Amino acid sequence: MKAQGYIEEMSDEGLGVLKAEKPIYVPYTVAGDFVRVYTTRRRFGRYIAEKFEVVEFSQLRQSPRCMHFGKCGGCLWQHIRYKEQLKLKQENFRKITGIATDIKGSPKLFGFRNSSNFIVTTQGIGFKEYARPLSIVDVKECPVFSNKTWDYLKTLKEFMKEENLKAWDLKRKRGDVHYLSVREGKSTDEVMISLIAHIKPNEKLAEAFRDYFYFADSLYWSFKADKRDDPKGEPKLIAGKPYISERIGDVVYLIHPNSFFQANSYALPLLLKAAEGFTEGEKILDLYSGLGTFGIWLAKRGFKVEGVEANPFAVEMANKNAKLNGVDAVFRLGKAEETAIGDYDTAVVDPPRKGLKETAELLAKSNVENIIYVSCNPKAFKLDYENHLKKAYQIEDALLIDMFPHTPHVEAVVKLVRKV
Repeated sequence: MKAQGYIEEMSDEGLGVLKAEKPIYVPYTVAGDFVRVYTTRRRFGRYIAEKFEVVEFSQLRQSPRCMHFGKCGGCLWQHIRYKEQLKLKQENFRKITGIATDIKGSPKLFGFRNSSNFIVTTQGIGFKEYARPLSIVDVKECPVFSNKTWDYLKTLKEFMKEENLKAWDLKRKRGDVHYLSVREGKSTDEVMISLIAHIKPNEKLAEAFRDYFYFADSLYWSFKADKRDDPKGEPKLIAGKPYISERIGDVVYLIHPNSFFQANSYALPLLLKAAEGFTEGEKILDLYSGLGTFGIWLAKRGFKVEGVEANPFAVEMANKNAKLNGVDAVFRLGKAEETAIGDYDTAVVDPPRKGLKETAELLAKSNVENIIYVSCNPKAFKLDYENHLKKAYQIEDALLIDMFPHTPHVEAVVKLVRKV
């Protein structure tokens, strides 16, 4: 489909919308751009612009910093002025949920990510193109992650060449090395390297791995037995410490390769303080507690915290973190949807992108007076609220925190109080 015209609005996913015979969704554009679309392709029932050009630039634009912008699928919005990014996120959240609220921007716009997963393929090492899972951008830099990105990737390439290791073939689903996962403690300068591979290392390979990545404070080889395209494996410590640490305010967190931790270390204090400001009472239930990110922060401020988490690695880390910080918090293994919710003043929930689902109904039937819902997916929050939580709770307050600059994503903290 060919068309031209002005981008008039942005979609929920952060694409410019060109209103033609049928709407065309144009990546890497913004309202006010005049575009010419030469070819499109169907994806999920929509027309996505494939070959296009921007012939007149919107006043909302800025120059993107990354050399890979426009091809890499990681950052869709580096071309948009930051204040406008925040306005777009507010408006998108309001359109989806009906909630108009303030937003706090990230203190740092580049170098803020504390972790990144680089896919290792026969096409190169880096990230997937937008909406093209089988096309890879062979990256030289990643300004939102680290100024050491090229050092990490260059070292990996040299190691693989020396040891004759094969990169993963996405189409044939075979190869030796699939991902390189890197975590950085932004406040501690500690580095964790984890190689996700389909082979187990012998002593010679492990020794070479240690030699090449000598700078890592924690070095893991994660064996991946399945062929799924994700950065998950069974981690084995090859060298260094089993964990790295990150300091957020007055709390220190230990981080394991298989533990989830919020990706923006600089905006995380804003998120934690928002949750703290909405917390009522003394006894707190921390569902989907992870390695204790919210629970330990709240316990440090005098709240009595009990956490529930389905990931055994994360539970182990959470209890270690509680002990490390000397706080009154206990974390146990369990599924949120199967948790017996007893006498708590506030429940903090930070579910995965799919939302609470069954857990929402469980909370609606509980006696918990207050819920703090932390969400990176406003559509999932809306479904949970409209289908379940609304029966027993009403929205009292909300705040948006931009944990993901240069993307359409935003983190929401919503306070729900039980109806009288």
